[in-house]
Amino acid sequence: MMNPSYLLLDGKAVAAAIRKELAQRVARLKALGVTPKLGVLLAGSFVPSQIYVRNKERACAAVGIEVETARFPDSVSIGEITDTVRRWNEDANVHGMIVQLPLPGRIERDAILELVDPRKDADGLTPANLGRLVSGHPRVLPATPAGIIELLVRFQIPIAGQRVVVIGRSELVGKPLANILLMRGAKGDATVTVCHTKTKDLPDICRQAQILIVAAGRAGLVTGEMVTPGVVVVDAGINRTEQGIVGDVDFDSVAQKARAITPVPGGVGPMTVAMLLVNTVMLAESRAAVQ
Repeated sequence: MMNPSYLLLDGKAVAAAIRKELAQRVARLKALGVTPKLGVLLAGSFVPSQIYVRNKERACAAVGIEVETARFPDSVSIGEITDTVRRWNEDANVHGMIVQLPLPGRIERDAILELVDPRKDADGLTPANLGRLVSGHPRVLPATPAGIIELLVRFQIPIAGQRVVVIGRSELVGKPLANILLMRGAKGDATVTVCHTKTKDLPDICRQAQILIVAAGRAGLVTGEMVTPGVVVVDAGINRTEQGIVGDVDFDSVAQKARAITPVPGGVGPMTVAMLLVNTVMLAESRAAVQ
């Protein structure tokens, strides 16, 4: 049975609502003498990263978060990056930090992330924070997975007890998302299958999904014939093609069957930025409570 109508999971609208809520929380912090501050480390000339950082700077400014961006050329030394991270670790006025990925090829990502103080890890990607997530006691959730969960919750799409298929196994999205979905509570308690581009019988597995989340980085990977009517589809893919920015899901064919689906762009992307702001404010609130 084809479904000509569907619920569009509008990430822009939800992100705007989150920013409005955060502005109030920031105002309360400032009344206590605390101005949330985010450090952003951007190394290299990768154009998408430049765009992402500008978007984050604007979003922070909109809610009253101060931003310090350390911009470095492709020739940046490991010492310059480590010095910046260590300086922010020691600066009591910096509440959160992110290392914009990818880094220039010769610089080992994991080695840099290990230097970030887990109590200031606004991206939730340090080994310590990922370990806490796996153990079921997270401090900070990675922004994109957290944004996906928040999008479902705000549109009142049940997660608990649902069969969720995640396509993608990256440390940024797939792996942490699967662990969040497995946690106890209304935002978890799902039955999760994790697949990737080398999974055999991928269409058959996709057709078992009540919620399908795709973050594989391959344009048009999922088509309408791979899903069943009534599925909820979250497309976390961002692919630049001659036709423009598209996701990992063939929107037109999948939307014919979906009960709800995210657009690309305008779905998961705005939620990722919004949850980065949430993490930064939460870290500032935690620091204020300790003080």
